[in-house]
Amino acid sequence: MKETGVFETSNASKYLQQLCKHFAHKVEVEYDETSGRAELFSGPAIMSATPERLTVTITAEDEDGLEKARGAIDRHLEKFAFREDFKTMSWTAA
Repeated sequence: MKETGVFETSNASKYLQQLCKHFAHKVEVEYDETSGRAELFSGPAIMSATPERLTVTITAEDEDGLEKARGAIDRHLEKFAFREDFKTMSWTAA
């Protein structure tokens, strides 16, 4: 199962790097300024940043895994993007 989340922001690269640095404390992560991959417990999270948006595609074996990955990403972005009044990414089935 896959879902893709989108966050329209001019700070996409900054948030991608913050997410990856944070996740690197617990899981394997690879990233640069415009792309990243975090091996979350439920499955991989593939991230990309453009000047206008952050996009994250998560993969999991079941809905519970997707929910956990969505929650982890949204909770961390809520902390990182507090100045933008972030609540949740726009998630859709991929």
